[in-house]
Amino acid sequence: MSLAVLKGVLLLAASPQVFAAAEPPRVPVPVASSATAEEGKEPEAQQGGDITVTARRREENVQQVPIAVSVVSGATLDAQGTYNISRLTQLTPTLQFYSQNPRNTFINIRGIGAPFGLTNDGFEQGVGIYIDDVYYNRIASATLDFVDVERIETLRGPQGTLYGKNTTAGAINITTRAPSFDFEGKAEVSVGNLDFKQGKVSVSGPLSENLATRLSATVTDRRGTLYNTRTGQYIQSQDSVGVRGSLLWKVKPDLDITLSGDWNLQDPICCAFSYGSYGPTQRVANRQYPALVSYFPGYAVPSTNPYDRLTDVDAQLRARNEHGGLSARLVWEIDGANTLTSITAWRYWDWQPANDRDYTGLPVYTKVNNPTKQDQYTQELRYNHQGNGFDLTLGLFGFHQKIRTSGIQETGTAASKWLLNPTSALSNNPAVLNNVLALNDIRLDNTSVAAFGKLNWEVTDRFTVSPGIRINYDKKDGLYNSVVTGTASNGTRQVVSAVPGSPSYNDPWTAAQRGIQASQFFEPKFSAWNASYDLNLRYEVARDINVYATYARAFKTGGINLNGVPADANGAPILAAATIKPEKVDHFEAGIKTQFWDRRATFNLTGFWTDIKDFQANVSNGQFGTVRGYLANAEKVRSRGFEADFSVRPSARFNAYASGAFTDAEYVKFCDAPPPPELSGGTTLPATGPCTFSGTVSAPGTSGGNSPPFVDASGQDLPGVSKWAFSWGAEANKEGRLFGEGGQFYVGYDGSYRSDWSSNPTPSIYTQVEGYSIHNFRAGFRTGKFDLFGWIRNAFDQDYIDLLLAGTGGNTGLIAAQVGDPRTFGGTVKLNF
Repeated sequence: MSLAVLKGVLLLAASPQVFAAAEPPRVPVPVASSATAEEGKEPEAQQGGDITVTARRREENVQQVPIAVSVVSGATLDAQGTYNISRLTQLTPTLQFYSQNPRNTFINIRGIGAPFGLTNDGFEQGVGIYIDDVYYNRIASATLDFVDVERIETLRGPQGTLYGKNTTAGAINITTRAPSFDFEGKAEVSVGNLDFKQGKVSVSGPLSENLATRLSATVTDRRGTLYNTRTGQYIQSQDSVGVRGSLLWKVKPDLDITLSGDWNLQDPICCAFSYGSYGPTQRVANRQYPALVSYFPGYAVPSTNPYDRLTDVDAQLRARNEHGGLSARLVWEIDGANTLTSITAWRYWDWQPANDRDYTGLPVYTKVNNPTKQDQYTQELRYNHQGNGFDLTLGLFGFHQKIRTSGIQETGTAASKWLLNPTSALSNNPAVLNNVLALNDIRLDNTSVAAFGKLNWEVTDRFTVSPGIRINYDKKDGLYNSVVTGTASNGTRQVVSAVPGSPSYNDPWTAAQRGIQASQFFEPKFSAWNASYDLNLRYEVARDINVYATYARAFKTGGINLNGVPADANGAPILAAATIKPEKVDHFEAGIKTQFWDRRATFNLTGFWTDIKDFQANVSNGQFGTVRGYLANAEKVRSRGFEADFSVRPSARFNAYASGAFTDAEYVKFCDAPPPPELSGGTTLPATGPCTFSGTVSAPGTSGGNSPPFVDASGQDLPGVSKWAFSWGAEANKEGRLFGEGGQFYVGYDGSYRSDWSSNPTPSIYTQVEGYSIHNFRAGFRTGKFDLFGWIRNAFDQDYIDLLLAGTGGNTGLIAAQVGDPRTFGGTVKLNF
């Protein structure tokens, strides 16, 4: 069955006509803030405001969990149109999400989590993503649309003494709805402008007295927001389909086995950038963007205003992202005090891209693609014991990942003029760089095993001490083999080698090609044991007032560079740059969690301070020899700040919420950071040591000036994080009747704001993204049978930027822009049965 046919079937299955005669559920579903009750329960004002989470691998009231955690129910996600992790950031102020495409996706919490600006298979994420206890190692494999979600818990701070994979910044814990032994189902259809269409359907019920199943599917389709004038089509579209199934087998009253499987496909026309701006660099003037464009008479970008949402990229575009997997979850309640849990899972990821990495309509690079396949296997075993005045969790975790990337980079007929010095006669000969081809074989075998434990000891009925420990072993074996070939001056194809004396090394054409890219081979390896630990203290000041404090010593495992490394004077890869050291994290946190007004109101406040030594960052320096970008360690980074969350439900007729965060995340010491665009491209001054060089750096943007091999970024902000971020909203409802049915008329509003932030690994005057706010509205009528509402997102059509980056070469002065969504609007129909 073709994808188009499958999507059509799912949209039809979710259409209102199919379930027009369906039986209603038992109660209407109220929608509230991120502290809302779970679907199907009474509103908070009536049930005491208790929200149960499993953030610490056991059920407990979120107000008694001594860590910073945000909880969003499935009902809230549906009401606000939050159907993927990207949109979750509007509800969680300290969560940041950036995506050029699924593979080049980064998730940070409090400004830390993943190196910004470089995708590399050889490092770990600092933010763990779990769906039904299964760890998703690649962020690209977690960019699926949510379906049948019960709740999402976002935990801030290091996690590892309770979670399968060690993470230093936090974890996103997604729980889907379990199979039910009562027949139930729901269907949902949304339509909107930009040809937006989305359908969701879920059915659950018994197969026998001890077997129950749940089947869910979702499909999303939307026209692109960026128009390509060269091809006459809209790009940056949404085109995804996902199915998920689970089978619950109650083997006996104390033993449950749940088998789950899912398959997801995203295949949009994507991804490209529009022209953002021009910022002078230190390249000579005849090699900067205005001069380069002038070498191609008749060429001009379709618009210099990024908010016109126009581009003219000429290379093929593709972002096919397929992923799925199987899991088995066994829960054995040995007795009233002991429980054994086992989670076995396999996941795969198949990434098939096509990109235009020169961001122009000129054939500079015709291909820069890295198709990737991954297989991931995980096994987690947890033992929980509930004792008299204490409870204990012990766990074992095993992880193995195999990644194979077959990359290709190819230059076109415009490459000679664009990439070579125009004072050279070779720049006027398209044949010199045309069809310079790099075929990359990149491999990673990654194994991790760990043992962890957490104790909660009730010293008194008010004071609880919770120490935890983790022992971890990681082993990475990699291979990077890039074979570059080009046409020599005699018309033969030759390997472009960086090794002096190699065949055709002195050929002028080959020498020019070597300046763009040369062959390289190395096999990096890393292995290490690590220990981490934490201590949580919680004191119940009064019935609904808890204070807590946390110290955690965590780590993020070391990594290997799998995007190439600098070469020495003899052309050999410098293996000292092939591995990166583990991050060492000292994390302090203190907070207060309160409820008052008969638990109608909740207010939580958290302060945090995180120091990271050997922070894994993107660098570009000349301390080893050739200037090249790769992963390395910044000496020290700090993230500190505070977070506040408030929600109130004075009655079943009204609820509101507000969350805010101040985050001061900066490089404490980073003396060999990559130069920003305004200081790059000139004559590179010679490095005299790890963080020293000789000569005088020219003023920023000085054409033909002197550029540093690196800069001291100490004291500057980390990329991707706003100092201030807020989210807020409210909903009011009134009882009434529509279509002869009794229910609730309601209106809701949700807003978010973030201040300006740096979109470059080292802060640049050209890539500082301005702050912005987004405002969303919804209004409708709901009963136990149906929910009918209209919505408008980015209601005031705010122009904003998702991402800015320096164009090809990083020093031509071209700044490419990824523009955020314009105003969108539409309607949704939900049916329950």
